[in-house]
Amino acid sequence: MRVGIVCPYSFDAPGGVQFHVRDLAEALRTRGHEVSVLAPAGDDTEVPDVVTSAGRAVPVRYNGSVARLAFGPRAASRVRRWIDAGDFDVLHLHEPMTPSVSMLALWVAHGPVVATFHTSQVRSRALQVAFPLLRQSLEKISARIAVSEDARRTLVDHLGGDAVVVPNGVYVDGFDVAPDPRWQGTSEAPTIAFLGRLDEPRKGLQVLAEAAPRILRSVPGARFLVAGRGDAGRAAAEAALGEHARSVEWLGGVSDADKAALLRSADLYVAPQTGGESFGIVLVEAMSAGTGVVASDLGAFRRVLDDGAAGRLFRTGEPDDLAAAVLAALADPADTQARRERASRFVRHFDWSTVTDQVLAVYEMSVAAGEALGDGRVRQDLRAERPAWLIGKRSRADVGER
Repeated sequence: MRVGIVCPYSFDAPGGVQFHVRDLAEALRTRGHEVSVLAPAGDDTEVPDVVTSAGRAVPVRYNGSVARLAFGPRAASRVRRWIDAGDFDVLHLHEPMTPSVSMLALWVAHGPVVATFHTSQVRSRALQVAFPLLRQSLEKISARIAVSEDARRTLVDHLGGDAVVVPNGVYVDGFDVAPDPRWQGTSEAPTIAFLGRLDEPRKGLQVLAEAAPRILRSVPGARFLVAGRGDAGRAAAEAALGEHARSVEWLGGVSDADKAALLRSADLYVAPQTGGESFGIVLVEAMSAGTGVVASDLGAFRRVLDDGAAGRLFRTGEPDDLAAAVLAALADPADTQARRERASRFVRHFDWSTVTDQVLAVYEMSVAAGEALGDGRVRQDLRAERPAWLIGKRSRADVGER
């Protein structure tokens, strides 16, 4: 099967959706499928060989963070050329309601189209604004995927219709690595890890910083290992920590290999996110590494942690409750170990070996529906009305350039 995948977010600053797209492409290629990914990326950005750049992106505030998106006539021209050259059996768009290349691809494509929705929000002004513009184009989508029940509810509430839930995938066995002595703790000096963008308040670093003094009063030797970029977030956290700032090690951005080693080495992983999370991939990664997890009780996190059986939950945004959960996990190693063992079994639901089967089943359904309607392959929809202010006019250069 020839599969075209479109990622709306730039690989200049990769996050959860980009990693999901990258790993899905790898999993499909391992199964023998031909895959091409279209995504924004700067000229100097290293991207996987499967990725075709849709051009440079611009930063836009979106869903509590800064998303780097590509849109406009130049991006649209690249989308058209990529679709023409791809001759895809199925087109898989991620976040087609985000004003970037996935939206452009939805406008111009015709044939078997699958869409994955990642966003979880109670109210989304962006979806409310985009829906009237995309109402007709949404009818082109032959199958919808939501990465979690929370994302499915957001989709249903804002756009109507429904979606099959297929979770984000993780290569579970890839986290079975040797611990790194730098990050290992002891019973008197346990290590507590956090990973996330430090300057996004919804990642909850400030909640952890406010909980740390209470944890340190009971366990003075505890060390907090914080990985992620964002100078502004670090400054605010250090202000909250005060004299306890010396107990925090700021690791900056880490590679995939270092992330696996960090999670494998830490005694606990803490996920203090305050909202806007549709899944919780980092929890799955920590579970894959065999690390005890303490997480805020967001709906998405609760489901990933098997309603608390695979990790401890605390009240979202409550530093005192976070501290109490961490101290309980450290004080009762037998209970923590039992949850870790439950996590090691439950996490297999999210392994790419399982997730890829589910995605392929959706592809096959979409392709079969297209064949039944006489739309056997993905091509440009030259009849579609597309706003000139967003994608521009098609020129001879666009047609001839491949």
